[in-house]
Amino acid sequence: MSNFSTTSDEILASAQKLIIAGGYNGFSYADIAAVVGIRKASIHHHFPSKVDLVRTLVSRYRENAEAGMADLERSVPEPLELVQAYAGYWARCIEDASMPFCVCALLASELPALPNEVTSEVRAYFQFLSAWLTSVIERGEQQGSLKISGPARIEAEALMATVHGAMLSARAYGQPSVFATILGPTLRRLKPE
Repeated sequence: MSNFSTTSDEILASAQKLIIAGGYNGFSYADIAAVVGIRKASIHHHFPSKVDLVRTLVSRYRENAEAGMADLERSVPEPLELVQAYAGYWARCIEDASMPFCVCALLASELPALPNEVTSEVRAYFQFLSAWLTSVIERGEQQGSLKISGPARIEAEALMATVHGAMLSARAYGQPSVFATILGPTLRRLKPE
């Protein structure tokens, strides 16, 4: 992608920040228009409905995560280092407030009230993340670089839940350092002795 931002990219970035701040129902096209500096009609031109907007946002979020994990896999060969890099990414995002919460985790908390089109995209993100973590944990167990106490899939789900729970605690306490404090024991437990 080029360095310049299109109007639709600006709309999506604004929507993501607003969702992280207040959830799916916590923003309107008027809010986005004020942030981006365009009329609501312009937003409707790009995204006819809020469902279209958020579905596109979550789909793109997953695609970016998939690309990011693929890049990470190419540069970090060891499974333990991959898990630590994943956790470190979120620790930095929370610390510098660039992305203080996973948009899909936040939307997952709203699933009973979300439109089906958005729900399916949120689930697709979780399925991708779970599959990726499972594959990393399986490789680590096979290579002896990760110590697990149950099936790799369950370990992956537990790690994912711990990461998202630690995000929530950091937000609740208003202290970014809480994220690493909570995640530390889980990461240490995965290291072979």
